[in-house]
Amino acid sequence: MTSTHNPGPVSGPSPAFPRYSRTAQALHWLTSLLVLAVLPLAWVATSLARDAAAKPVLFQFHKSVGLTILALVVARILWRTFNPPPPEVSEPAGLALIARVSHWLLYAVFLLMPVSGFLLSAFNGSTTQFFYLFPIPGFEKNEAIRNLFQSVHRAGQWAVYALVLLHIAGTAWHVAIRRDGVLDRMLPEQKPLIRG
Repeated sequence: MTSTHNPGPVSGPSPAFPRYSRTAQALHWLTSLLVLAVLPLAWVATSLARDAAAKPVLFQFHKSVGLTILALVVARILWRTFNPPPPEVSEPAGLALIARVSHWLLYAVFLLMPVSGFLLSAFNGSTTQFFYLFPIPGFEKNEAIRNLFQSVHRAGQWAVYALVLLHIAGTAWHVAIRRDGVLDRMLPEQKPLIRG
């Protein structure tokens, strides 16, 4: 449901809107940090020579971070289901629709990528060492299924780039152009300074 309040661009302090819960904020920012980690791990790992000693280690960390993102996104969806978020900030209908759709597509792609990545590895007969704490065994090697999930994983990375950039661009628009306090909703409340 969209709020009827429409602040528009303002030059003074950002209007106050209800914030997301601390749990929702923590899940959001932890997921964001891990996404910023999982991408470089993949880029570096794939750029290394096939026989480089660091290559399998980086891939194990890439897979471990990916599975952690999967768990966090599932937790975020469950938390959102039982703890509805604050009302949306009013904005043009088209932009509100783009924001809503891209939000759920981010959830979808952050479910799809870890699952497809794990399965392409598992159907290659590989064991995932979750941060080298415990192993997650693979399956019987199946080249056809592995190739299917590899194609899904490779295609999905472009969706990740596009949706993450769109999310960042939307946030920047709210902060720099609209100045409507939307970002504050995902930040802890700042207590005013008491001047003596």
